[in-house]
Amino acid sequence: MMGSGVHQGAFDVKSMLDVVDIDGARVGDELEKIGYAGETLTGDFRADSFVELHIEQGPILELEDYEIGAVEGVQGISWSEYRIIGTANHAGTTPIRLRHDAGYVAAAISVEARRLANEMGGNQIGTVGVTKLNPGLINVIAKEALITVDLRNTDEQKLQQAELTMTSFIEQICKAEGVTFESRTLARFEPVWFDKDMVTLVSKIASKLGNRVKTMPSGAGHDAQMFAPNCPKSNDFCAEQKWHKS
Repeated sequence: MMGSGVHQGAFDVKSMLDVVDIDGARVGDELEKIGYAGETLTGDFRADSFVELHIEQGPILELEDYEIGAVEGVQGISWSEYRIIGTANHAGTTPIRLRHDAGYVAAAISVEARRLANEMGGNQIGTVGVTKLNPGLINVIAKEALITVDLRNTDEQKLQQAELTMTSFIEQICKAEGVTFESRTLARFEPVWFDKDMVTLVSKIASKLGNRVKTMPSGAGHDAQMFAPNCPKSNDFCAEQKWHKS
């Protein structure tokens, strides 16, 4: 999605070239190393339509015995990172009532993400994928926690509702525990719906070839969502074998 986002003008090319991964590698430098740092200007190529073939990355097609998913759109994605600042103290000598435990708050946020998804139902998703505690010792109350929250929904209004609910919960739990927090947005994409004619065409062709087809939204982000605003007819087409497990 980084490349397609730059190509379609969603991301600034210089900013993306300066992105550094968790191992310290810069995107622009790595492209130079493998000979992929081209001179073609972004946006030079315009497509009349865009069809992306991809595995589902999930269990639905396999569990429901479908071969093909005709994807009608991609759900919105909200990624946030929270840094919880508490106070480190001895785990054995500090009473619960006197603690300012960043680790406890991080755990509560993780539970809230699941509770929120269950309460809202439908296509609402809530995931905590990263939790890091400092100092990370068995007998020390965490003085700091770094945690990420991944919220997704096919409905933009409901996604905004989930964001507000999560923010309110974090403010309340931090106040109750006597800790502070800092937050930053890592990524934010609104839901994208694909061209209905293309979705229907994909479904008809796949069915004609003898496949059982399910019309469904995509839970994962895809290049097709970057092309959708600039492509009159855009669609993401998923075929399933086994979903990602790692």
